[in-house]
Amino acid sequence: MGMSKYVTGTGIIGVLISGISLVRGSDEQRFTWRVALSWISWALTLALAIGMILDIRKASRGDEVPEDSPVAGHEHKYRRADA
Repeated sequence: MGMSKYVTGTGIIGVLISGISLVRGSDEQRFTWRVALSWISWALTLALAIGMILDIRKASRGDEVPEDSPVAGHEHKYRRADA
């Protein structure tokens, strides 16, 4: 199963694509508070995607997942047979 469960299930593709769009657009405009909010929003989305990857890894190893995680209550979907 490998990395595919992380890439397809966490929104990391969308985060990377939006990051590329932000980088491309940053050359064409001056830095304003709206641009700053765009980068902050992107950073938060990246942090959430990374957190989801970490939670999936915990669940796949049979470790406890925090209650506020979207994975909580669905750990059985990610648990490996040898865990």
